[in-house]
Amino acid sequence: MVFPNQSMESSLSPQRKMGRGKIEIKRIENTTNRQVTFCKRRNGLLKKAYELSVLCDAEVALIVFSNRGRLYEYANNSVKGTIERYKKASSDSTHTGSISELNTQYYQQEAAKLRAQISNLQNSNRDNISRQMLGESLCSMSLRELKNLEGRLEKGINKIRSKKNELLFAEIELMQKREIDLHNHNQYLRAKIAENERAQQQMNLMPGGSEYELNIPPQSFDGRNFLQVNELQPNHQFPRHNQTALQLV
Repeated sequence: MVFPNQSMESSLSPQRKMGRGKIEIKRIENTTNRQVTFCKRRNGLLKKAYELSVLCDAEVALIVFSNRGRLYEYANNSVKGTIERYKKASSDSTHTGSISELNTQYYQQEAAKLRAQISNLQNSNRDNISRQMLGESLCSMSLRELKNLEGRLEKGINKIRSKKNELLFAEIELMQKREIDLHNHNQYLRAKIAENERAQQQMNLMPGGSEYELNIPPQSFDGRNFLQVNELQPNHQFPRHNQTALQLV
C-alpha cells in the first residue's frame, strides 16, 4: 500500500531531497538564465572585492566584461594605478626581492604624495591664520575662536613691544658709551695742546732767541696727535759773519 506522501517523495529528484545541491560549472545555454546568473554573480563578486579591500587593507582592482561587451569595474585605489603597479611587479618578478623593492618604492611614492597634501593643507591653514590676524575671514569664526584669536594677538603685541624696548635700551647704551669715548678723546687732545704750548714757550725763552726766529707753523696734529715742528731758520736781517751758533745748554 502506497501512501500519497510516499508517492510525492518518490517523484522528487535527489537534489531536491538533499536541499540546495551543487551546480555543474558549464556554460548556461538558456539566455535568460545566463543573464540572471551573471547579474547575481557579478554583484556578489563586487561585494567580495569590497569586503576584501576593507577588511584586509588590500589593494583590489576588479574588471568584468559581459558577453555583450559592457564593462563593470571596482578598485579601492584606482584601476589604472593598480594595473601600473601590476606591470612593474610582473616585469621584474624574475629578480630576487624585486617585489618587495617595488612595494617599498610604491609606498615611498604614496608617502611623498601624502606629505605634499599635508604641506598644502598646512599652507592653506597658515594663510587662513594670516588673514585672520589681519582681521579678514572672521565671519565663519565662533565666539570662542574669536577670543582665542584675541589672546594670540595680545601675546604677539606684548612680545613685539618687549623686543622694541630691548632694542631701544641697547641703542641708548651704545650712544652713552660713544659719548664717554668722545669725551675722553677730547680731554686727551686738550692735554696734548696744552703740553705743546708749554714746549713752545720754553723754546722762545731759550738764549739767542733775538738772533733766530722759530718759524713754527700753526699747530697741527697728525693722526697720532704729535706736534709737527719745522727746522730752525736763521734771521737774514743781520750779516752772515755776525751770526753766532746756537748752543743748547
